[in-house]
Amino acid sequence: MEILDGKKVASALDEKMTQRVANLKKQNITPGLAVILVGDNKASSIYVRNKKRRAEKLGINFQLIHFDASVSEAELLEKIEQLNHDDAIDGFIVQLPLPDHIDEEKVIKAIDSKKDVDGFAPDNVGHLWIGEPHTLPATASGILMMLDFYNVDLDGKNVVIIGRSNIVGKPVAAMMLARNATVTITHSHTKNLAEIAKRADVLVVAIGKAKFINKDYVKDGAVVIDVGMDHDENNKLCGDVDFDDIKDIASMISPVPGGVGPMTITALVDQVIELAEGRANG
Repeated sequence: MEILDGKKVASALDEKMTQRVANLKKQNITPGLAVILVGDNKASSIYVRNKKRRAEKLGINFQLIHFDASVSEAELLEKIEQLNHDDAIDGFIVQLPLPDHIDEEKVIKAIDSKKDVDGFAPDNVGHLWIGEPHTLPATASGILMMLDFYNVDLDGKNVVIIGRSNIVGKPVAAMMLARNATVTITHSHTKNLAEIAKRADVLVVAIGKAKFINKDYVKDGAVVIDVGMDHDENNKLCGDVDFDDIKDIASMISPVPGGVGPMTITALVDQVIELAEGRANG
């Protein structure tokens, strides 16, 4: 079994991205990424800190806009509108979840689709599904970048995705279809889930249930992508896949931590650099 090492892939791609940023700076253009964080959600704060470290390491101009949890929806929308027209910011995200008094859908729709590096704006979702993507959801894009690094050919492969979220399941499906895979999306209402999952050449799991997927769900030689970020009975970080139970069955597997997580940030900063390159090219 081979480990799909997201840290290794991210490190390998950092060198190329650093050079791309350096080339842009020679043209007096510095890629700009902004993140709006509302409140003090511990997980969100960690995600934002990791994005900041990675962006600054690559030479990207990183701006954190941190609002108190009591910020009004109107004030948040006003800041989004400012970023939409800020020429120094190539892309920005609003870190989810948001407090209950703020309408997440309204916030997502307020972001200029050309700067929507989360890829959640309806316009960008539509472009993804018709095969003409502008910006891509970072987790889904990171998964594809990792599979490419390990030379996993998706053409004609049977891909099963467990989870239908807008953040992972649906965009992964669209991107896999664009690679000519045969895609099945399963979810909490799917009957005979184990039977369907066991047909997969590539199994992508994003359901938020610690160690839910065991050897009953995985066929011999399958490639398994674990997107879960859970905690086990000992409060230790783990994925949706029972790694120890399937390690002798799968041909490749992404670990948790160290698999998809680093690739999500890699895909995000790569996209910001790409948008800055578009700005440089007029």
